[in-house]
Amino acid sequence: MATEEESIEQAAASRRERLRALKAAQELLDAPDEDSAEAAPDKTDETNEEDNPSMRFRNYVPHDKQLQEGKVDPPVLPKFKDPVAAAPPPSEDKEDPFVNIAPKKPNWDLRRYVQKKLDKLERRTQKAIYKLMEEQEQEKQLDEGANAIED
Repeated sequence: MATEEESIEQAAASRRERLRALKAAQELLDAPDEDSAEAAPDKTDETNEEDNPSMRFRNYVPHDKQLQEGKVDPPVLPKFKDPVAAAPPPSEDKEDPFVNIAPKKPNWDLRRYVQKKLDKLERRTQKAIYKLMEEQEQEKQLDEGANAIED
């Protein structure tokens, strides 16, 4: 078991070294020739920091004093100025509050109870008017027919 764990650790270490070498080669390709010698040592420091990441806490306060150093201060938000609250309210003419107590239409409740009956009556009225118009048309046709026969 110990040999397997050691071989896994060796494989992980060799992989890390290869990744560091690839990053350094990529940086050499991207960086200009003058700064390439200075950039290589800086990158090794950053890779060491990547191996040991520091934790930053925004909403959590750890109990360990060593971890409390990583606490980040909450962001400071700018204060909001409410333009509506700053403006004075428009002056309105004071009205008597008792004027609006009465309903606009005093018979609204009566209309509610009688509305069905009124609708039925309206339909009957329309039918009666239609029937009267038909009778007048028939009388006109009969009068015209009688006048045509006499001529």
